[in-house]
This record gives sequence, structure tokens and C-alpha cells, in this order.
Amino acid sequence: MESSRASEKKKLKRKEILEKKKAADQLLKAASAQIDHLTSFPSFCYFNKNGLCLRLESGSGDKLSNCTKQHIQKLLKANMMGPYGSEWAVEEKLKRREMVAPQARYIFVYWNANEMMDNAFTPLLGFLHFRFTLEEEIPVLYLYELQLDSSVQGKGLGKFLMQLVELIAQENRMGAVVLTVQKSNSLAMKFYISKIRYVVSSISPSRVDPLVGVEKNYEILCKTFDHEAKAILEDC
Repeated sequence: MESSRASEKKKLKRKEILEKKKAADQLLKAASAQIDHLTSFPSFCYFNKNGLCLRLESGSGDKLSNCTKQHIQKLLKANMMGPYGSEWAVEEKLKRREMVAPQARYIFVYWNANEMMDNAFTPLLGFLHFRFTLEEEIPVLYLYELQLDSSVQGKGLGKFLMQLVELIAQENRMGAVVLTVQKSNSLAMKFYISKIRYVVSSISPSRVDPLVGVEKNYEILCKTFDHEAKAILEDC
């Protein structure tokens, strides 16, 4: 009798796990199917503060123009070659592959001084690269990149873009926003942790195994939006 009850409990547990995974997969599929995530947030299509007059546009990795690819690579090199140091040559190749992946979603930032100006001749001032994926079976928006030109840094644009990222995540019922930061990038660490209240995730190497974490040059940060995500990605 006891063995029969135990068997039934295992079946119910397996069914629950499969249903949960199916629901998560459906959420990711629906979120990834959207190309333009700005349409739900029209007030975020423009940024007019602190002397900046900017417009935002959506994009996807498999539809980037050669000009846009070059602008992305230029921004990445300018901002990340320092923090990565001797590892940059290898990391740059990885980022180039990530950049054009079909599942990559983008928000681009341009000057809005002349709305008739062709993007091909408008410098790219910044971009977000994000994807929808699973972390510890939790559907999350994983922010691969937040890169800004030096001319628009320190003027509230980064915080504005992160507010947008969080709204997109919640609109698509993601449990959290997750991102990776180089330990040597002290300005980025301060921005995420002190200014916009991200925390070092329980899946970051320094928390999984402090001895191993010391040898790693990055931390994984997160901001969660529900109790399950918090329990697994923050508190675990």
C-alpha cells in the first residue's frame, strides 16, 4: 500500500515538473517571437533629458546591417577591451557570434536631431542586447549587453534603459532580469548594485563556491520579480 502511494506521488511530481517546464517553454517562445518590444512602451521610444535628444529602435540579431554590426563592435571594443584585458581577443570573437544570433533582441539608441536622417549615417550611441532563456528552470530575460558611447554616459540613460529592460521582462512574465559583469568593471558594478539595486545571484561563482569564485573574473547579478525566482536566484 505504501509503495503504491509513493509511486503515485512520484508520478504526480513528474507530471508537475513536466507541466511547469512546458509552461516555461511557452513563455520563452512567446517572448522570443516578438521582434519589437518597444511597441508596448511608447513612452520609452524617446529620451529627452540632460541635454540629450535620443530615439530608440528595436532590432534582432539575424537582421543587423553591416553598418550596425560595425557600430556594435566599435562600442564593445571601446567599453570592454579595458575590463577584459588580455582576454579581450577571445571574448571579442565570442561576442561577434552572439551578436548575430537569431534569438538576440536589441534596443538601439540614436540621436533624434533629424528624424529624416538615414540610420546608416546616424552614429549608434548605445544598445541593449538581451534574450529570453531559462536559468535554474526559471524563465528570465538575460541581458547580454548594455553599452553606451562615452558622450551619453552619466546622464540617466543607463538607468532609463534598465527600467525598460525590467518592464519588458515583466510584460513577458519573466521571473527575473539576469546579467554578467566583469569584476574589474567597477563603474558597472557600482551602477547595478548601488544605483539600481541588483544583487549577486545565487548562481554566481562567488556564491556557488567561494573558493572557485575567487578565480573567476565575473559576477552574475539579478533582480527578481516573484517569490519563486527570488528563492532560487537570490536566496538559495
